[in-house]
Amino acid sequence: MSYEAYQRGDPVIITAALTGGVHGKEASPHLPETPEEVAAAAEACEDAGASVVHLHARKENGERDFSRERFQELTEAVRERTDLVVQHSTGGTGAPDDLRHEPLRTDPAPDMASLDMGPLNRYQHLTSENTRALVEALGEEMRERGIKPEMEVFNGGHLNEVHGLLERRPDLLDEPYHTTLIFGGGTTAMPTPRNFLNLVDHLPEGATFNTLAFGPHQLPFAAMGIVFGGHVRVGLEDNRYFRQGELATNEQLVERAATLARTLERPVASPDEAREILGL
Repeated sequence: MSYEAYQRGDPVIITAALTGGVHGKEASPHLPETPEEVAAAAEACEDAGASVVHLHARKENGERDFSRERFQELTEAVRERTDLVVQHSTGGTGAPDDLRHEPLRTDPAPDMASLDMGPLNRYQHLTSENTRALVEALGEEMRERGIKPEMEVFNGGHLNEVHGLLERRPDLLDEPYHTTLIFGGGTTAMPTPRNFLNLVDHLPEGATFNTLAFGPHQLPFAAMGIVFGGHVRVGLEDNRYFRQGELATNEQLVERAATLARTLERPVASPDEAREILGL
């Protein structure tokens, strides 16, 4: 992907990350937790321009749930109401490796799944290790089940890991390789335009990419992703605010990204167009 893709007017895939595994309704009353709430938010986001939905499951009390049963319930609710590409999260801090596989085991399998490419510091005393062995094991199961990996690149070192995985295990990945470039604080890449361009310039040949930036960086980085031929991820998992002091809904964040893409003369991809672009 490149500026040429912008000049051609290639469609933009908008991913809606509706709810993460950390904050809940104490952070925003608009953040969905139950399968019914997530499905309703997904439907609204599809109407607003999303073509992919990134899903985390929650227990009844709002805590994160890795179980295939909960992901099954969640995915069935979303698929009943939308035609969105379904992507499950396999990320997790402090979760044993076997639980990280559970979101891949629904019937049918999700269309896509996230694949964190390296270690992350979380909070004061927690690290998400994401060893190479775990990355490859998750990749193997994705391959077996026909799930498209979305490689999560939190920093430049993780982009090294993408290239390393392609060298070690080319059997795990089909072109086009799909990545998410992540900007913010902590372990993520520092949110500057120069860092964005450096990561884009060093993607594998022919790779597609999402642009993901946390909090107030979400809007300007969405614009950069659109202009430089990439795709965009928005949603309350990554950013709770529409503007300073004003809480957002998932639908509002998707609608703003879609308006931005159209203003910049790139059409917004439908779910079927997203499937074609991603090689699903």
